[in-house]
Amino acid sequence: MKRAGFAFRVIARDGSARCGLLQTPNGVIETPAFLPVATFGAVRGVSPVELEQLGAQALLANAIHLHERPGEAVIAGLGGLHRFTGWKRPWLTDSGGFQVTSLADRMRVDETGIEFSSPVDGRRRALTPEGAMAVQEALGSDLAMALDQCEPDPLESGSTLRAQAAMERTLRWAERCRRAHRRPDQALFGIVQGGRSSALRRQSAIGTAALGFDGYAHGGLGLGEEAGRREELMALTHEELPESAPRYAMGIGRPADLVAAVALGVDLFDCVIPTRNGRHGRLFTEEGSLTVRNARFRTDERPPDPHCDCPTCRRHSRAYLHHLLHVNEMLGARLASIHNLRHYLRLLEGARAAITAGTFEPWRAQVAAQAEPQKD
Repeated sequence: MKRAGFAFRVIARDGSARCGLLQTPNGVIETPAFLPVATFGAVRGVSPVELEQLGAQALLANAIHLHERPGEAVIAGLGGLHRFTGWKRPWLTDSGGFQVTSLADRMRVDETGIEFSSPVDGRRRALTPEGAMAVQEALGSDLAMALDQCEPDPLESGSTLRAQAAMERTLRWAERCRRAHRRPDQALFGIVQGGRSSALRRQSAIGTAALGFDGYAHGGLGLGEEAGRREELMALTHEELPESAPRYAMGIGRPADLVAAVALGVDLFDCVIPTRNGRHGRLFTEEGSLTVRNARFRTDERPPDPHCDCPTCRRHSRAYLHHLLHVNEMLGARLASIHNLRHYLRLLEGARAAITAGTFEPWRAQVAAQAEPQKD
């Protein structure tokens, strides 16, 4: 199906790293790009206006959580995600497969789909590939995800067999998602699974690419594997995916993880780390991370990061954030989250500039040298 208002093209390369333009019906995303996580349709404590000012180009919402509350029919009746939330730029929706399959003690997976107990009211619910498509089409996101079965392949007996079964089922579900997806102004991404197995990842990438999705995602990574192994798996997966389609690393990760994945040619990222860490007083800076709740910051008049242009760093001190967090003032979590989001967005702005200039590797080395962990 030809997508209305959707296109992707690579405009610059430096080694395997690349810059691109991802056209959607609600705006262009310059890649590589970081998407702040707005699980329930909002980035916790940060308004759409603030996100725009920070440089966010697109947001991620979770379809299964919105299906639970307030329901896709409510959102569709109010004009879809863009009108409902006030975020007019692109939306990506995750199908919820990872969230549901992580409820190991409350779910059952078979060929039909996933049956699970709702974390909201305990009622039994079902999520099928067709249902996942219907929910996301009703929400009206610009980028939708196929339903997958995530098996992280822990280091225990029988894990590889489980990862193989989940990967093969994910391929069958992906084909059902392709058949069920009807919305011409919404792009659909397939998800590569296969645990930590090179053979399974390659098989999944080949099978997913053969189905002809608009974009492709790395699923089931960032769940405890070593960074070097994750990079190996991403690289071999890219060998089997079309160069002309965007690549998305789901749930990855820390700043160093993003830079490493950009070097391999990943285009899109999302992660809760910047906001979750911010709420706990953990800040990312160009000189490493710092835990501003710690006593040594009680009288520190410096901004969180002297190199940062965010509203928090332009106006407030580490001492002030330390105080706010210790008295449980919600402004402290907001200011810390705003800073961390800007740090992530600036990081990928820097990556785009370096790739365009052909200086990605020197830039990468400089970022790594600056980000030595601080003593908190």
